[in-house]
Amino acid sequence: MSKSVLVIAAHPDDEILGLGGTIRNHVLAGDTVHSVVMCEGTSVRYEGMDVPQRVHGHAAAEILGVTSFEMLSFPDQKLDTLNLMEVISPIEERVRKHQPQIVYTHFGQDLNRDHQILCEAVLVACRPVEPCVEAIYAYETPSSTEWNTPIRFVPNHFVDISETLETKLEAFACYESEVRPYPHPRSLQHLRHRAHYWGNLMYMHAAEAFVTYRTLWR
Repeated sequence: MSKSVLVIAAHPDDEILGLGGTIRNHVLAGDTVHSVVMCEGTSVRYEGMDVPQRVHGHAAAEILGVTSFEMLSFPDQKLDTLNLMEVISPIEERVRKHQPQIVYTHFGQDLNRDHQILCEAVLVACRPVEPCVEAIYAYETPSSTEWNTPIRFVPNHFVDISETLETKLEAFACYESEVRPYPHPRSLQHLRHRAHYWGNLMYMHAAEAFVTYRTLWR
């Protein structure tokens, strides 16, 4: 049976960096995928510049084939200035609306403070009062996750993206302002290497890796 999947990301491109291949896998399997980016992604790094992140996000979502894509307008790198309920409430609304069985969000120990807060908000929004949620997985965000020390991202759930890796890279390339030259962690070549690394650990060509926060067997 097809499932409803909810992807929650803090910033434009996080959803592709962390699980672009997995999103495409869900789409090909007939699942409905709803992608929500919380922050506008321009006010800090691109203040005063015309960077059409919303356009880039919709283009990437179209390539992956998601059912719906939303970019909200929370301030970039300022989620810690808000009451946590201000962040939780719109996530709860999407959980009630989409009734997801599977939810993906940021790894809670990322270096980026927005990622940490969003993870906490997602876990609150998906608490057992919302019985639709059967699994919550945390994805890595290259250039952020690996920089927090001494805490490490130690995945225990791997998704084979051997057939969808190139689609992930095509989608990430839509975020023109975010792609960096190799060997930067947000370069296309590095993302390919990273997928091969995770895949090779599980004897696959390419994979994306996750930390399992909660699963329910019915």
